[in-house]
Amino acid sequence: MSLDTRVAVAIRGVRTATGVPVNRRGGAGPSDDGHLRLGGRGAALPIDPTSPYLVRDGRLLRSAGCGDGAGSAGGLAEELWVDTGLEAEAVARPRFYDLTTADGVRYDQLARLHGADVLATTVVQTCIRYAEDQRCRFCSIEESLRAGATTAVKRPEQLAEVAEAAVRLDGVRQVVMTTGTSNGRDRGARHVARCVRAVKEAVPGLPVQVQVEPPEDLGALAELRDAGADSLGIHVESLDDDVRRRWMPGKATVSLERYREAWAEGVRLFGRNQVSTYLILGLGEDPDELVAGAAELAAMGVYPFVVPFRPIAGTLAVDVDGARPPAPEVLADVTARVAADLRSRGLLSSGQKAGCAACGACSALQAAGA
Repeated sequence: MSLDTRVAVAIRGVRTATGVPVNRRGGAGPSDDGHLRLGGRGAALPIDPTSPYLVRDGRLLRSAGCGDGAGSAGGLAEELWVDTGLEAEAVARPRFYDLTTADGVRYDQLARLHGADVLATTVVQTCIRYAEDQRCRFCSIEESLRAGATTAVKRPEQLAEVAEAAVRLDGVRQVVMTTGTSNGRDRGARHVARCVRAVKEAVPGLPVQVQVEPPEDLGALAELRDAGADSLGIHVESLDDDVRRRWMPGKATVSLERYREAWAEGVRLFGRNQVSTYLILGLGEDPDELVAGAAELAAMGVYPFVVPFRPIAGTLAVDVDGARPPAPEVLADVTARVAADLRSRGLLSSGQKAGCAACGACSALQAAGA
């Protein structure tokens, strides 16, 4: 798969002739997407009926009259389509979605399939930073809770039950556990650790990534490792303080120096290339500075997971700002440069035991060789 094609579908999305049964709407992000297999890899892509790309009969097609990326006004039957050479198909609805716990909670309210084979859960669906003047403007973590699509707190035994079924019925190969930030000094990490321990007892050997805000007590990171977590995500989203204050005013009260301390401790505990962080392109940070920041992270042993901003329904970015994704050519350039640096340092997604970088569905970095 060429980087240009991967970037184009990341920004412009795809349309499908038959629909996408696995998708997510709202939640903590990073995007409202449908989940597909594209060129043999998991891909989380916007589903857009005006996209110049179409998934049909197991192939990714491009509209012959849409070389500039603009959608056609015609219907599917009226357009001429060119085969891109890539296999493409929607991820099938997992069988574990049809199950419920003994106390009547649907499994899909506890955890969801992401990409092709990742079980993802937000163990606590509330966040101390969700007041409008504190909220990350790209996040709608509590909206899915208000809609009844999930539960406020996932109990360890519930997640263990879901993980066992997801592995047995649907071939899930890794788990991602994230959480809204709590008031405690651990910032919610200790409940995540209890959930990790329960899943590991139910499915020994199943890789798990945990995602937390830098805890005030960095000892909580050791508790996550000791519970059995294989890798760690500490997501900063931007290394530009002006961008952080504008887009994530609550999280911006945690200094970048504190993030660096947490990343360094994470690398010490989990190892080089087992700690990652999101960098979101399109929030206003200078692209060259983002690339330089990604190199700084990589030098620490932290994988900078570069993703494009894509607005999520119900977020302040959409409802108030009307924010838009980055231009495809900018995303392609930044992705190529970051990937080249990662390759030179031997930091590859294939070396990640679990997590967003290991999955790669939300980023074009794998298509660029990282």
